[in-house]
Amino acid sequence: MPKLKTKSGVKKRFKMRTDGTLLHKKSGMRHGLRKRSIKEKRHDKGFFELHPSDIKCIKRCVPYGLK
Repeated sequence: MPKLKTKSGVKKRFKMRTDGTLLHKKSGMRHGLRKRSIKEKRHDKGFFELHPSDIKCIKRCVPYGLK
């Protein structure tokens, strides 16, 4: 049976923890940041856990896991 390919969009957008939970970055942090408050921008930095209902769909796109 041939190897399965990983969806390239998924490997660019998500990180996986050792316990299997997935992390993602918030959207809207590329441009147009002047109109947002400093507090909003600070709270949207970094990685956030993905909702458990979405994890099943994303893991199907990554058959061998993420780094």
